[in-house]
Amino acid sequence: MNFLTKLAGTFGICCMIGGSVAGQPYVSSDSWSATDALGRQVREYDNDHAKKKDKFVAMFYWTWHQGNDDTTYQVKNISKILREHPEAIRDNNHPAWGSKQPGFFFWEEPLLGYYKTTDPWVLRKHAEMLADAGVDAVFFDCTNGSITWEDSYEALMKTWDQAQKDGVNVPKIAFMLPFGPAPHSLVSLRQLYRDVYKPGRYENLWFVWKGKPCIMGYPDNLTDSAEDQEIAKFFTFRPGQPDYVDGPKRNDQWGWLEIYPQHGYVKGADGKFEEVTVGVGQNTSPDRKGHCGAFNMKDAYGRNFSVLKGFDPRVDGYLYGRNIEEQWDRAYELDPELVFVTGWNEFIAGMWMPKHGWNGFPFSFVDQYNWNCSRDIEPNKGWGDKGDVYYYQLVDNIRKFKGVDAPQTASAPKTIKMGKADDWADVAPDFKHYKGNTLHRDHRGRYDQYYVNNTGRNDIVDAKVARDAKNLFFYVETAEKLTPSSDRNWMMLLLDIDRDKTTGWNGYDYIVNRVNPKGKKIFIERNVGNRWEWEVVGEGKMAVNQNKLEMAIAQELFALTGEDLQFEFKWSDNMQDNGNIMDFYVNGDVAPGGRFNFVYSTK
Repeated sequence: MNFLTKLAGTFGICCMIGGSVAGQPYVSSDSWSATDALGRQVREYDNDHAKKKDKFVAMFYWTWHQGNDDTTYQVKNISKILREHPEAIRDNNHPAWGSKQPGFFFWEEPLLGYYKTTDPWVLRKHAEMLADAGVDAVFFDCTNGSITWEDSYEALMKTWDQAQKDGVNVPKIAFMLPFGPAPHSLVSLRQLYRDVYKPGRYENLWFVWKGKPCIMGYPDNLTDSAEDQEIAKFFTFRPGQPDYVDGPKRNDQWGWLEIYPQHGYVKGADGKFEEVTVGVGQNTSPDRKGHCGAFNMKDAYGRNFSVLKGFDPRVDGYLYGRNIEEQWDRAYELDPELVFVTGWNEFIAGMWMPKHGWNGFPFSFVDQYNWNCSRDIEPNKGWGDKGDVYYYQLVDNIRKFKGVDAPQTASAPKTIKMGKADDWADVAPDFKHYKGNTLHRDHRGRYDQYYVNNTGRNDIVDAKVARDAKNLFFYVETAEKLTPSSDRNWMMLLLDIDRDKTTGWNGYDYIVNRVNPKGKKIFIERNVGNRWEWEVVGEGKMAVNQNKLEMAIAQELFALTGEDLQFEFKWSDNMQDNGNIMDFYVNGDVAPGGRFNFVYSTK
């Protein structure tokens, strides 16, 4: 059987997405709850939000953060420079821009630092965050020349292949080539075919569309050579349409970014569309009539802009995502098979002088500029504890577009015999989490940055909750033997008992193990003043057996009454920055990640 025959047999469906790996199911985030720093709760399962068939979300992803940088050069952050030197925006020779102009400026610092996309620690974090959001595919930006950023895609494929084995439903991968059948586009197409696709490397990660691996590239200049004809038959081609207003010029094109109201792409015989774009912001303005310009031009269509509502008048209006929400509304209206979101992690922009033809003044930042005029969803440091608001807006809209699976039903009440792990065998739900995400970091970032993170310790992979008339029982399992309970911030359990984010620290009303256990005795603390302040309200019991930890806590300590219970919880090990919820993305291990919580409900 040749490889093309094998491929057809393996991928004879619309998309290879979801399912399981090596017979083991992927961890599902559908039943996890989350509320962002603006108080917006992501939607959860009900009859109106049940899982839909054949709905997919792709994310524009940048692998270009790589290369042998000048390590004596300091990273430049546009937002930081202009906060400290607002007058610099009128002078490209201002000292704040640096004595030698760099190739790129960051509009803000990513939460994971000024990283390179060859850093396995970062790539693993991305795999989990995108999977948790429900993203099905990522498209790598290879639209400039014939550069495909090989070092980065090699590191990503290796890291995501292992993440998939660890239970992460990683997005599948595809490449977005230049916006036309130019010679350098053909160079990239042939190189990728020879390097990745023909030898079948990491085929478990390929994004497959209409029965074949998908590529956003032009087949127009393929020749009659045997290799080019193989390429022509191998891929589902969806050539990229570059403009924000023009719409498709041919029925095989896909878009990547448009202003509202976006067009539908690839209209089928049934009148339905394959693809619609959704963007965070667009570097255009009324003067540009919707066509591409500099993001630092007057009245740019940033995060706070809506075609129908205008600019959000609030000082922090850029946080609320008026632009992208309007774009999602259009996507729901057109109801395509796939929504293409721009984007995840571009972050960098060049400073262009007037001679280059852009319309910023006195210089131009074309694709990224500042907090409002940028289009990255990946959490950043510049907004403090609000640096992840676009991430949960993404989660909420993906759940609305794709629907969610129903959560597991809680099993009947049961008194757990502490120390006997077999007692948990028939307890549901089973809150699974990812194995292998406590890897340590030791990798160079961009320019003068270097990152080390050794906080990964206890790798949390499973959790359960049981109850009887008087007690709550908690079970958590790690991949390896638990470290000593005397360790700092060891296996902390955080509970949002009332599911009200206005009470407690970020909604968490109680915490267990912030005060280290003494023998088999654990301490339950209640939150004080909605800050990272806690007071002991009682004690419970624990049992540790190798990689398994059990707890028994009286319900009365949580002021729980009645037979119906519903609360949120998460496990955290080795938190470093106490009181900073963004630490949950960066240090130690948490289950589930970020602001997500497991929900235990007997209703």
